[in-house]
Amino acid sequence: MQYRPLGRTGVQVSPLCLGAMMFGPWGNEDEADSIRIIHRALDAGINFVDTADVYSAGVSEEIVGKALKDRREDVFLATKFFMPMDQDDPNQRGGSRRWIIREVENSLRRLGTDHIDLYQVHRPSPDTDVAETLGALSDLVHQGKVRYIGSSSYSGSQIVEAQWVSRERNLERFVTEQPPYSILVRGIEEDVLPTVRRHGMGTLTYSPLSGGWLSGRYRKHATEGPASAARPQARFDMSTPANQRKLDAVEQLAVLAEKAGLTLIELAVAFVVNHPGVTSAIIGPRTMEQLEAFLPAADVTLPADVLDAIDEIVAPGVTVNPVDNSYGDFELRADQRRR
Repeated sequence: MQYRPLGRTGVQVSPLCLGAMMFGPWGNEDEADSIRIIHRALDAGINFVDTADVYSAGVSEEIVGKALKDRREDVFLATKFFMPMDQDDPNQRGGSRRWIIREVENSLRRLGTDHIDLYQVHRPSPDTDVAETLGALSDLVHQGKVRYIGSSSYSGSQIVEAQWVSRERNLERFVTEQPPYSILVRGIEEDVLPTVRRHGMGTLTYSPLSGGWLSGRYRKHATEGPASAARPQARFDMSTPANQRKLDAVEQLAVLAEKAGLTLIELAVAFVVNHPGVTSAIIGPRTMEQLEAFLPAADVTLPADVLDAIDEIVAPGVTVNPVDNSYGDFELRADQRRR
């Protein structure tokens, strides 16, 4: 596996990052099997693992910690904070100093480690000054509990604001951004990816199969819903016009993949990692079979004619169903748009 620079950090990471969202009750409840999957990924050359405190309410981090017990130094370990960890307590979430300082200790304990290589804000907060978040994260870096910090699902303007605040306040800066990116969700090509590249950040994209839409599971006349309870049911309502357009695109992409001698999964993942602005694509297998289906994509280079054909099916910068974008939700709410 050919490793890549993670922005300007000097760290080298694999083009595939093992996402751990499916390890635990949200996906694979067999802890031993989840650990075997993690070990297989490491043996295949993946040296980048990404999880979050909220995944299965902390169980994912615990599983990752057990899997890495004797291999911690072989892995660049990333996790995230921000999402609610207690639905009844409004302060057990978000980007406040109070919560960050508390929650990093919980993640360190669950992961069984004394440091986190990359600590990421899972979502931006319209109610929290980014300087508040960056200040707390900078303290964690200075304490040695965190090596680098990153953002997730930030818009282009939010990325720029965070970089500016870091420079103005002499704070640690976000060195990575984690946005959604797939053939069906190409919105970041217009603004986020160019912005990240201008600021020398690494990009680890999530959901290269667009929540399973590009796995081959969802085809015309299929009735299956999402494989994980963590995925919103509305995004798999096949009766909506936007999802019908996605199904049409999937049918065309399946034909294209077959002509190219690839599986649909290989085509989808290779498309993401072939973009020069992408450092690593987060893959989220639930089973060993799914992991094995992902691995060959790391070595696939898509020729120009295949990339051109993909652009004909889904144009550059276009997200087929806008609800699949994970940023802009707050700004596009009716109460934010209307007087």
